[in-house]
Amino acid sequence: MTSLLILYVGSGLLLIILAVPLIQRRVPPNIWYGFRLPQTLNDPEIWYAVNEYGGRGLLWVGVITLVTALGLYFVLNGNLDLYTSVCTSVILGSLLVDVILSFRYLGTLKKK
Repeated sequence: MTSLLILYVGSGLLLIILAVPLIQRRVPPNIWYGFRLPQTLNDPEIWYAVNEYGGRGLLWVGVITLVTALGLYFVLNGNLDLYTSVCTSVILGSLLVDVILSFRYLGTLKKK
């Protein structure tokens, strides 16, 4: 179970590290890293706005993942299946929420 703790904590930290440059608007439009859609790639103003917004959500996903992984490790006392299911669900669910909210935010920018 310790290896899973390392995996989930590492995933949370990686998401936090990936979020920071997006929040700081240091990632220019590119095809590898960021919220990559035709609308964002063709307009740097939209690119930076959406990636900052999505990056803030990604930061929260990382924090939630980190807290969940650490908290459940001590609460579940070796229940490997439950630990894996909950941690994976938390990561995937919170990422899904971040993506949906980022698309909604993009929709508000296109109307302006």
